[in-house]
Amino acid sequence: MRTDVAAARRLIRRLAANWPLLEGAPIGVRFRPSLWVSRGRLAKPPSGVEVHAATFVRRRQVMLEAALLRHPSELARILIHELFHFAWVRLGNARRRSWEQLVAEESRCGARGELGYSAERRKLSLSRRDLQARTRRWREYVCESFCDSAAWLFTPRSRHEEFTLAIRWRRRRKRWLKQLMAHGPLPV
Repeated sequence: MRTDVAAARRLIRRLAANWPLLEGAPIGVRFRPSLWVSRGRLAKPPSGVEVHAATFVRRRQVMLEAALLRHPSELARILIHELFHFAWVRLGNARRRSWEQLVAEESRCGARGELGYSAERRKLSLSRRDLQARTRRWREYVCESFCDSAAWLFTPRSRHEEFTLAIRWRRRRKRWLKQLMAHGPLPV
């Protein structure tokens, strides 16, 4: 992993000691004073939405808000989330569908809450039709739920205001992710 700040590089190395094994080509990590995104692209304030991070899978690049350097546990949670976007695209259809089925079961049972704001925001905007038709909105939610779940599982924080999914559903997600990681390093 490459970063553009020496202190950040040391901090990320220290945090990564507790992360699952990931393998693949280097992923660049850069920091900016602030990040704004509009329609999937970086934007200049005030257009778009202010975010903590942005990932560009094809460019193998993660952009992070520099303020995260002052909050190591939050940096870890957000960076793991972003790195798992790279894992998601390399999981293969069968594993992605398996995760989707897990999350669909939660939805059918009326599970409320999530393990991160990015998944929560998407979940709240879903209609029953989105699940049934497997719309783009549904698939984006499924991906975000995967990344937020990984961030929840692989960061040392057990409590966070964004961890609102019931314990019952957390256990199922944890079991699924642990089984995934049991196969060796995860391609990113």
